Amino acid sequence: MPEMPTKLAEIVDEFATAPRDVVLEMLLEYSDAIPPLPAEFVGREGMEQVPECQTAFFLRAEVTPEGTVTTWFDCPPEAPTTRAFAGILAEGLAGATVGEVLAVPGDLYHRMGLDKAISPLRVRGGTAVLARLQRQVREQSTP
Repeated sequence: MPEMPTKLAEIVDEFATAPRDVVLEMLLEYSDAIPPLPAEFVGREGMEQVPECQTAFFLRAEVTPEGTVTTWFDCPPEAPTTRAFAGILAEGLAGATVGEVLAVPGDLYHRMGLDKAISPLRVRGGTAVLARLQRQVREQSTP
């Protein structure tokens, strides 16, 4: 049974063991980790909106012929917490296989201890981002 990608597991452990007073600061460091969108997604063409997020958040996952997953996220700079969720996924899932992406637990942000640092509404939004990403991967990898 595949496990979540090593890089993402390291990020989860980093957050889970961090003192509570620095968790938010650590989270915000990931808000700049989202790579810019390629030209084909300008205007969010082909991206899925995540309505559970309070901010306009769009994502796209693509399974490559090699069985790895490429992710793209679009979220306004005025939403640093939501951007940070995307940054964690962008960094933690880089180069991940389909199995690894699907093995990411749905309670990822709870495991990171973020439910103690940010509002339940924001955690729900982050959880919805992960669920939609995994659904896109599942749909592309099932014959």
